[in-house]
Amino acid sequence: MDFEKLISERYSVRNFKPERLPQEAVDKILDAGHKAPTGCNYQPQRILVLNTDESIAKLKQCTKCHFNAPTAMLVCHNKDESWIRKYDGALSSPVDAVIVATHMMLGAHNIGVGCCWVMHFDPTAMCKAFNIPENIEPIALLVMGYPSDDAKPLDMHFITRPIDETVLYDEFK
Repeated sequence: MDFEKLISERYSVRNFKPERLPQEAVDKILDAGHKAPTGCNYQPQRILVLNTDESIAKLKQCTKCHFNAPTAMLVCHNKDESWIRKYDGALSSPVDAVIVATHMMLGAHNIGVGCCWVMHFDPTAMCKAFNIPENIEPIALLVMGYPSDDAKPLDMHFITRPIDETVLYDEFK
């Protein structure tokens, strides 16, 4: 798919067909994330694939924003495997995980899989439900599946701020 078309047509899908993603689609989405850049190529991302009735039932206990998606991927980062900025101690791994999630969303759309980025989840409940170790931090939940026939973007999807409000040159004024 043409990149401009891909980024223009992708939207947060919140209405899915009930069928689970086949392993081939899951693998393609994971491969897109695997190709994402990370700080010093440390690859601190950890992705939990939720593609069974049992795991989706657990997921629904951790967020109301599951949109009855048949599949989900919880994108996490390993705090112990992060590049650290020496000036202030900032970890690159949370940003790395977000870049991975973005690649996964675009990869999903490229193969006809709808996806919605969800931040509204209880990370403590998620860690408990899925036995996530303390050094692994959930960052983003990608709920996904094939869009239902009536899936469409929310009206707010088409509202953007003027670019001159979000881009500055040379310095903040």
